[in-house]
Amino acid sequence: MLRLVATSLCLRCQHAAALPLNLRPCVTLSSAENQQTVEDLYDLSVDIQKVRKLKGWVLHQSQAYTKQVAEVLKDMGASGSSISQILAVHPEAVLCHPEKMQAQRELWMSVCPNQKELIGIIEKFPASFFTSSSHHDNQRNNIAYFQSLNLNKRIITKLMASAPQSFSRLVEQNKVMVRTLQQAYRELGGEEANMKIWLQKLLSQNPFVLLKPPEALRQNLLFLRDKGFSTAELLHLLSKLRGFVTELNPDSMRRTLAYSQDAMGCSEAELRDIILNCPAVLYYPETILADRIKCLLSAGISMSQIILTPTVLELTTQIIIYRIQRLRASGYDVRTGSLEVLNGTKKDFEASYGKLQLRRERPIFNPVAPLRGDD
Repeated sequence: MLRLVATSLCLRCQHAAALPLNLRPCVTLSSAENQQTVEDLYDLSVDIQKVRKLKGWVLHQSQAYTKQVAEVLKDMGASGSSISQILAVHPEAVLCHPEKMQAQRELWMSVCPNQKELIGIIEKFPASFFTSSSHHDNQRNNIAYFQSLNLNKRIITKLMASAPQSFSRLVEQNKVMVRTLQQAYRELGGEEANMKIWLQKLLSQNPFVLLKPPEALRQNLLFLRDKGFSTAELLHLLSKLRGFVTELNPDSMRRTLAYSQDAMGCSEAELRDIILNCPAVLYYPETILADRIKCLLSAGISMSQIILTPTVLELTTQIIIYRIQRLRASGYDVRTGSLEVLNGTKKDFEASYGKLQLRRERPIFNPVAPLRGDD
């Protein structure tokens, strides 16, 4: 059996579970399960069968720090159920040396307001916290850089949790992308006083924008400019698309715009208005748009209604069908009424539906009708 030295905090290989035992890097392998690890996990009420099924290789490591890791988490304020949940979802944590884990704790606490919030982050993003110790210098440098931009600490924490790759890489790479975003913002007429707020919002809504190539942003903005969008409209799209503009490319946008214009039978100017009212249309592939338009039309909704309220295209076909059925049950005819009632989150829709129900159940008061007296 091949034996490799464990040099990472927790397994740098993200695909280790899918590899044969003799090919997994950065681990010390054993032919049998480490019974001490199994017993320690049992004592912590961790679902061993789940661990065996999803990441059984962890149980074969000759060195583990299960009790010590659990103790550090407990010291941070984690409950017993939280610890068992964390270790069931991310059992690699037991391979983390306690000293390395303490170093991570100190690093995260430099931007996290308190340990309670940090435990909440670890519960949701354990892989982000139990990352390789070889990335600590990059993490520190990136934290210092984003703090120098005067970004809110909560934004920095969210970036570290949801897009840990951006903090594990060299700070120079993030600097290039941030400078590209700032330059685009200025060139599109963004006000310098609002720069920080704009950047915080964009990074918060789409942390992975940092991992995109800067050239993609420039190419997409040039493409949209050629399609007739003004400078102010481009700034609107860059903000509303939450950074998705960096995930698009001219070819995909060209196909989507061509399909949308043909399906809706509108002019280029009208299509730009539709995109500005619902930037997500620019993001969806034509196959998804085709399915949603077909679903709406089959319910008796006209294309003119869709053009008037294009945000309905953000809804999946399942949601469209469900909401239309609910509205019909309440007596609302989507074929003649506004489609705005279809829009929004589940909470928004339930609020609109509740108002319709009240209107349906409330008796209509006629101020000139004679009052009924006793016979």
